[in-house]
Amino acid sequence: MVTTRPAERRDVDATSRLAHRAYRNYIARIGRPPAPMEADYAAAVSAGTMWVAEDEGGLLGFIVLVDTDDHLLIDDIAVEPHAQGRGIGTQLPALAESEARRRGHDRIQLYTNEAMTENLDYYPRKGYVETHRGEQDGYRRVFFTKTLGVQSEERSGS
Repeated sequence: MVTTRPAERRDVDATSRLAHRAYRNYIARIGRPPAPMEADYAAAVSAGTMWVAEDEGGLLGFIVLVDTDDHLLIDDIAVEPHAQGRGIGTQLPALAESEARRRGHDRIQLYTNEAMTENLDYYPRKGYVETHRGEQDGYRRVFFTKTLGVQSEERSGS
């Protein structure tokens, strides 16, 4: 059974290794390592923005969620290549939706690299709408939004 929990300091090295395994196939397409391969996962853990998915065998995936004024940003999401197809790529975004609602957001935003063409089909199937494309941090990115429909009394904290 796959469970999720907030990441802890002990997860930093494992999440970094997982990101390298999950993203290494995109290096040739992008022409350099994808941003998640160079991310500061210790900072994400310290900031309390990372959650991990695991089973009795260990870490299987992670997600980094960043609060903004008007939405929750999925800043990074990765699943172990050997664990793909087990529903983790559905479970982690569901966690993001739950966290967004809990925090009073009615939208989730995310971005993916333009060269990660699989994601360009995947996210719309999950209810995300492409909003724009552009360069950010030296990468060609595609930006998506999903509206959650949080009720107004949830947003006001009543």
